[in-house]
Amino acid sequence: MSTPLSAARRRTRRSRMPIEGSVFVVTGAGNGIGRCVAVELIDRGAIVVGADRDERALAATAALVTDRARFTAHPIDICDRAAVAAFPGSVIAAHGHVDGLFNIAGIAQELHPVADLSDARIETLMQVNFFGAVWMTRAFLPHLLRRPRGVVMNTSSLSAIVPVPGSAVYGASKAALALFGYGLAQDLRGRSNVTVTTVLPGSVWTDLVREVARQMGAPEWLAKGFSAQPARVARRMVDTTACGRGRVVIGKDARVYDALRRLSTRLADRLSYLQVGHGVYPERTTTDRRT
Repeated sequence: MSTPLSAARRRTRRSRMPIEGSVFVVTGAGNGIGRCVAVELIDRGAIVVGADRDERALAATAALVTDRARFTAHPIDICDRAAVAAFPGSVIAAHGHVDGLFNIAGIAQELHPVADLSDARIETLMQVNFFGAVWMTRAFLPHLLRRPRGVVMNTSSLSAIVPVPGSAVYGASKAALALFGYGLAQDLRGRSNVTVTTVLPGSVWTDLVREVARQMGAPEWLAKGFSAQPARVARRMVDTTACGRGRVVIGKDARVYDALRRLSTRLADRLSYLQVGHGVYPERTTTDRRT
């Protein structure tokens, strides 16, 4: 039986969350996609709290926004659980409330097999790409639940759709984040006005992708041509999060692999190997071509 409260919740989930006047926390706001999302939100009239461990990068983002009064910079290490736990209090003290969280901060893995990574590097990848977003979400969720409408957006990756050679731990961290987002959405389904959006972008032309292309020996012009532009990705992230979409795949490469994996896991894995493996396992791929 439908109650007035449940009906109101269904209407809220179906409606588009207003961006103008809302307060959003954006992690990784000092560069790349995070910077573009912060700029996009401010262009639409939102108030943005930019979080990043690089204070100078946050200052550079502040210089790009159209209304400096609606952007505040908060240097923070998302792996510092005590700092993260105290972060919502600072946001509430400054703005009175918070309406959404965009978990975008992340780091790439050097293109190496798992055996060549140190234990410390593996732990860092998981801490930044997975646990950092988990701690941020847990810290802000109680405050989001008090709002008429709230959103959480988690940035996963194409590497959570198909295994990419030399990126096993990075892919594991992003797959874990995707499953965390899907599970959190189930926790909140039917009992709150908070929606959870998991975004799985393909290659996006950022410093992170530029470095991966360098490691692979790919010409920069070619890598850039195959990558989506971060400003366009940011617009899609904001739009789909405001609409409460649960899962969003962005980029031609990500959509191709997503569709292909539904047809044949083996074929998708093989294509990824052929596309990237030559830069990670040069001796092995040379042998493959001979055989």
